[in-house]
Amino acid sequence: MITRFAPSPTGPLHLGHAYSALLAHDRARAVGGKFLLRIDDLDQSRARPHWEDQIYDDLTWLGVRWDGPVRRQSDHFQDYTAVLARLRDRGLTFECRCSRRDIEAAANAPQEGQPDFGPDGRIYPGTCRALHLGLSDATCTRLNMHQACLTGLPARFEETGPTHHGAHTLIAQDMTNTVGDVVLSRRDMAASYHLSVVVDDFDSGVTDVIRGEDLFEATRIHMLLQSLLEMPTPRYHHHGLIRDEAGKRLAKRDDARAISKFREDGLSPADIRALVGL
Repeated sequence: MITRFAPSPTGPLHLGHAYSALLAHDRARAVGGKFLLRIDDLDQSRARPHWEDQIYDDLTWLGVRWDGPVRRQSDHFQDYTAVLARLRDRGLTFECRCSRRDIEAAANAPQEGQPDFGPDGRIYPGTCRALHLGLSDATCTRLNMHQACLTGLPARFEETGPTHHGAHTLIAQDMTNTVGDVVLSRRDMAASYHLSVVVDDFDSGVTDVIRGEDLFEATRIHMLLQSLLEMPTPRYHHHGLIRDEAGKRLAKRDDARAISKFREDGLSPADIRALVGL
């Protein structure tokens, strides 16, 4: 078993991060496997070196030990570009120049019975799909979901998490109607989260992806990309989320629940494990 933890250096780690990291770490160690650490610094406009240093410090304090060198996404932009070129050469992508405002405007006249949002946010209305724009005219590259489904399906993945346990089969109609033409890269970013995470997990040999249940729906996108790129599909475990007293999912702005704050208050790693139910 090879698991990983992949935080972004854009703020402090909180209790939710601790739970995810400890769960992935403990599961790998329990069977003599490997636990990897990846820094998801794809968005260089928000990544900060001091937050990355804090990640290492907090994880070490928690007793989390990773195997091998840390993989940093900013060191692998060429890998994402090469994979994107493979998809583009096969006619599975198209260039898009739509702004968020354009997409919102198109969404003001939705088709009856069609959802407005999917795992990648507002579902793209397909405005640029048939325009055959060049790279110089585009702001992003999107996956042509219809063509991708024709090529990459049938496909399925195994989920071991508590909420969605079992086998899940991708259905073309669901993918086109409830996911749509997802962004794979932007002019100012080498790859989207969806493309980069698929490439990173493959390159690192990850066999078990352990992450929050808020990413379960995105797994359909990742599974399809893995199928298109002939990459093995990991097992997935989407765990429950750590929430505040009002039931709201913790975010990096919740500094009061930052690991560093608990450390300052004198709590121990064992106390953190107890707080997250481990």
